[in-house]
Amino acid sequence: MKRVRIDFAPPGLARTVYRTGPLGWSLALLAVLLCSAAVAIGWQMLARQRVLDTQLALVRAHAAPVAVAVVAPVQIGEPQAQAVNAAVLQLNLPWRALHDAVEQATPKQIALIALEPDPRRRSMKITAEAKNSDDMIAYVEQLKQQELFGLGAGTVVGGVTLLRHETVELDPNRPIRFQLDAQWSAP
Repeated sequence: MKRVRIDFAPPGLARTVYRTGPLGWSLALLAVLLCSAAVAIGWQMLARQRVLDTQLALVRAHAAPVAVAVVAPVQIGEPQAQAVNAAVLQLNLPWRALHDAVEQATPKQIALIALEPDPRRRSMKITAEAKNSDDMIAYVEQLKQQELFGLGAGTVVGGVTLLRHETVELDPNRPIRFQLDAQWSAP
């Protein structure tokens, strides 16, 4: 027969202590030990932090002020200044936008030969070849439709101009080589 525990005593501390088993007491003891270890480690870290703060204050107090050397400004000659400005203009070209606009406008019938940007004039010389003059004219119109080169949206700068064209007699296919000047507007 199974033992039946009948307890009519009201709940309280004495009853809880009496009914707590060895596992409960060992867990409580472990918790107390862990908390006391955490307090001891925290106290040691706080003491170490105070020592380090006082050492830092002493080092800062004994540190000599750093002497700052004043360097005279370097005078750059006019040729150097122009070279630097030209390099900055080259670096600030909107390469990605120019490449994307030319790539979107170039059909398979057109072979690009050279792209020569002129950052001072905000223009690009495009040298290309086409099989016939209709493809050449269509390409010029296609470039004019690009937002970067077009005259739309109230821009003053922009546009594509056919500079020159010639038939390449040495090639058996006799393509038309042409050069465009495409001025871009500010992106």
